[in-house]
Amino acid sequence: MWDQRYAASDYVYGTEPNDFLRQQVQHIPMGKVLCLADGEGRNSVYLASLGYEVTAVDSSAVGLEKAHKLALEKGVTITTEAADLADYDLGLNQWQGIVSIFCHLPPPLRKQIHANIAAALSTDGALLLEAYTPEQLKFATGGPPIAAMMMQASELQKELSDLQIRLCTELQREVVEGAGHNGTGAVVQFIGIKLKPSSP
Repeated sequence: MWDQRYAASDYVYGTEPNDFLRQQVQHIPMGKVLCLADGEGRNSVYLASLGYEVTAVDSSAVGLEKAHKLALEKGVTITTEAADLADYDLGLNQWQGIVSIFCHLPPPLRKQIHANIAAALSTDGALLLEAYTPEQLKFATGGPPIAAMMMQASELQKELSDLQIRLCTELQREVVEGAGHNGTGAVVQFIGIKLKPSSP
């Protein structure tokens, strides 16, 4: 499905970074960042332009080819990995940032990924996440047409409780990201930080 969607010559979600990421990127310490389901690369390329060492993972090799093309146009370098997130190893203590922008997954897989994020982050590393909430169905301006694949603040607070939550809020905002996301959207925004382990 995604290979077919990304086969178009234009960028389905545009070439500019997500607004939430751009506004909150200062929470991510300089270093290595993992972008989940980054598609055509708009967010990973933006982070690379700021000096981060970025790895973008996505199930679509076609999307990631466009990500490399965008990186070349912007004069930056990114690493890409074509992989199903169900099989992807986030690693341990290796990312200063993990970015999840509209990464909508079936609930069991989402919970599995979220359960591994704290271990994958280095100390003081940050997770930045924005996703549509089930309320988005009435706007139909982007996202999956399945409520179960969307996210809510109450769920994220439980699934990401190993992080210190700096922001977890639901709101409506204008999401203008290419043809794929265009118009009023109902979103949840989350920032979580991995703290140093407390001394025994």
